[in-house]
Amino acid sequence: MGWQGTLGFLGFGNMGGAILGGLLEAGTLSPDKAAVFDVDADKCRAAGRLGVKLAQSPADLARMSDTLLLAVKPQDMDEALVQLKPGFSPSTLVISIAAGVSIDNLRERLGSDIRAVRVMPNTPALVGAGAAGIALSEMCTEADAERARMIFEAIGIAVMVPEEAMDAVTALSGSGPAYFFYMVECLVRAGMAEGLGEAEAARLAGQTLLGAGRLLSESGERASVLRERVTSKGGTTAAALARFEEEGLERAVAAGVAAAAARSRELGK
Repeated sequence: MGWQGTLGFLGFGNMGGAILGGLLEAGTLSPDKAAVFDVDADKCRAAGRLGVKLAQSPADLARMSDTLLLAVKPQDMDEALVQLKPGFSPSTLVISIAAGVSIDNLRERLGSDIRAVRVMPNTPALVGAGAAGIALSEMCTEADAERARMIFEAIGIAVMVPEEAMDAVTALSGSGPAYFFYMVECLVRAGMAEGLGEAEAARLAGQTLLGAGRLLSESGERASVLRERVTSKGGTTAAALARFEEEGLERAVAAGVAAAAARSRELGK
């Protein structure tokens, strides 16, 4: 099914640009069915080079759009919605990717009867490998759910969750890329301690992360199964995993994710 109506982007930073680029590349959306407004003139010009429509203001964008993607920073959301509201119609589907901005926050500013979707994407969306959690308000229809899935599956995968699970999504996949980057940093330093040069260690660690992720994604196997296949009894991998367990790696990961979830709840208040 082709895209119906106009998808408006309020904000055209890295994530907004990644989403629009993914939709255009996938053929899900044609340039004439997208509109953009950003306070940064350079970003508007960048959007214009893609052939999309440019709005003159947030209210103008709202009037042009059947679906609105709110891609502004959380701290800028209140002001953006004030400027948006004069052109906003309650029939417009609203999709927010701003961390910590709840569906109730959107309702308070745009109307209690709006159809609103809250999404937590992550930065691998910039390379078409994102993971997004999607929460729907009770006013949303199955068509709205499908529309949200179409957007975020163009840049990775999308998982439907209740809104109360969004703090967990934030802690797991929203912040998750940083955890893996940190693991790579640790592996590089450990490899250097064992005699590798930094460039070689970085290249090997980065490719190992990429390969492990692709194998997990494409094999359809659980991580535990793949781990067991690599782990020969009495071998090098078994030695490393045993030490990780002794040092409390699982406890550290669980504590970190819990801390991120707690901070997400605090920011959402």
